[in-house]
Amino acid sequence: MAQVKTEKAMTKSQIAAHFAEKFSISRRQAVELFDEIANLAYAETKKKGEFTVPGIGKLVKQARNARMGRNPATGEAIKIPAKTVIKFRVAKAAKDSILPAKKK
Repeated sequence: MAQVKTEKAMTKSQIAAHFAEKFSISRRQAVELFDEIANLAYAETKKKGEFTVPGIGKLVKQARNARMGRNPATGEAIKIPAKTVIKFRVAKAAKDSILPAKKK
C-alpha cells in the first residue's frame, strides 16, 4: 500500500508559529507549551503506562515476552529477549476525520 504524500510535514517551529498566531501568544511560549506536553507525556507513560492526547491518540507502554526467532542470514534459531516497547494507538475520531469512510 503506497503512502500518499503531497507536501512536507510541518516542522515544530511552523506548528508553534501557527499556534502563536492563533492564540495570540509568543512563539517562545508556544514552543514551551509543546515541550511541556511532550515531557508530561513521557513522564505519565513511564509512570502509569499510558498517556492520552484527546482526539489524537494514546501512547502505551507494553511488555513483550521473550520468544524464539530466526537469523535471516543463516536461518539459525535465536532467542529474542523480553523487552518493553512504546506504541501509539490512533484515536477513532482522528482516523475517521483523516481517512475516507469505507464503502459497504
